[in-house]
Amino acid sequence: MPDPSLPVLITGGAGFIGSHLAERLLRAGARVRVLDNLDPFYDPELKRRNLAELAELGGGRFTWIEGDLRDAAACRTAVAGCGAVVHLAALAGVRPSIQDPVRYMDVNVTGTQMLLQQIDRREVVFVFGGSSSVYGGNTKVPFAESDNVDHPVSPYAASKKAGEVLCHAFHHLRGNPVVCLRFFTVYGPRQRPEMAIHQFARHITDGTPLPFFGDGGSRRDYTYVDDIVAGILLALAPPKGWAIYNLGGSATTSLAELVALLEQHLGRRAVLQRLPDQPGDVPITYADTGLAQRELGYRSAVPLAVGIERFCSWYSAQKRAGRVR
Repeated sequence: MPDPSLPVLITGGAGFIGSHLAERLLRAGARVRVLDNLDPFYDPELKRRNLAELAELGGGRFTWIEGDLRDAAACRTAVAGCGAVVHLAALAGVRPSIQDPVRYMDVNVTGTQMLLQQIDRREVVFVFGGSSSVYGGNTKVPFAESDNVDHPVSPYAASKKAGEVLCHAFHHLRGNPVVCLRFFTVYGPRQRPEMAIHQFARHITDGTPLPFFGDGGSRRDYTYVDDIVAGILLALAPPKGWAIYNLGGSATTSLAELVALLEQHLGRRAVLQRLPDQPGDVPITYADTGLAQRELGYRSAVPLAVGIERFCSWYSAQKRAGRVR
């Protein structure tokens, strides 16, 4: 970890991955600062709930700054005095990015550059939350960091590749340690409502038609959120000069197999609404995590069957409490 006397800034810290990271850091005694604008891409009340729980946990060691990445003053305030920045804030989702590519580029690319521009000390460690989507339709599997990523197939993927390029230029010019992490299909408690596993659980428990794209053979490398958080913490210590790492489960699961697991742990059968493959989707994601294992000591610890059981237990409890639809 960077200097423990200095706060760690988490952009997007009110969201899914960010709130889990903030919780882990606070439990370890760290000081945490969150920059988040509570973007209404999904219900801001869910993010406010995360922030309230973090404030209760951290007390005076937790601070939330409400602000937008594209606002220089907000970014300047957020980074001031920090020892590390974990940049997770972004507009997410492949399909929505096809509908509104200009906004995705504005937030994910311009916002990232604005944040980087406000870092004025060379000692600040910068960790960028990237995406496996940068691998596009690569047919060589598993995906390795050395693979060509010049052919993204969605504006979202293009924006995440652009973010990596901006991070490299920042490291080259300023000398700050920078690590880019390519996340592979993260899931777990607090997952965004529109993400597949959360959405599927809602349709299965409600008995409503579940959108099922293609023939069910598309495969994803699902990664439990605790494994992603562990990887982020490893990326902070010891800091590298410049590096890119995959963080994934190093296993693939078909869409049909995923639905069957959810049915098993939710105790209900899914009603499938069969639909054609969607533009921007890729047939497979599969992480080669060998580099992260060798250089960071990263290991995926939660197999999908265990993670889905944990997610379904969380979801069912939230459903009974009226905290999810």
